[in-house]
Amino acid sequence: MSRHPEVKWAQRVDKVFITVLLPDAKDAKVKLEPDGVFSFSASAGAENHHYELKLDLFDKVNVEESKINVGVRSIFCILEKAEKVWWKKLLRGDEKTPHYVKVDWDKWVDEDEDTGSGPGDLDLGGMDFSKFGGMGGDDAMGDFDDSDEDLELPKPGEQDSDKNEAEEIGDDPSEEKKEEKKEGAGSA
Repeated sequence: MSRHPEVKWAQRVDKVFITVLLPDAKDAKVKLEPDGVFSFSASAGAENHHYELKLDLFDKVNVEESKINVGVRSIFCILEKAEKVWWKKLLRGDEKTPHYVKVDWDKWVDEDEDTGSGPGDLDLGGMDFSKFGGMGGDDAMGDFDDSDEDLELPKPGEQDSDKNEAEEIGDDPSEEKKEEKKEGAGSA
């Protein structure tokens, strides 16, 4: 009996990304047909379990322009769509998507955000470099005003003169506490 490997997928207007997650796959065979049938088979694991997969894709693909890379941990496929349109789902038919087929959120782009090409096509390990804009250079802090004009802090010489004035008037709270201590010590 064969097993099913985990499959992740994402799409752009012109291509579909399919990643078959199967570490240490041996004798991996991938077959892609123009009518959209994607077949995969390999053996893996210490006991050489046989894995098989057949996906009836939503629409036709361009076999000649599609690319397949068999890596150590996964098999990564970039399938060129025959027509540059967004698919409603990965598989044709009304059946529920199999439990081993999942969305690849690291590669996913919404239809309204798809530019057709560029950095969105690269696998950046899930990092979105567009969020790092404006974090360097002279304007790194934006409109932050670091001037001290609005703060009314006493100047070092003024602080001492204010304290001296309070002592002369007799409003110095430290003097009152000294007097209270003397009175408390004398009555004991």
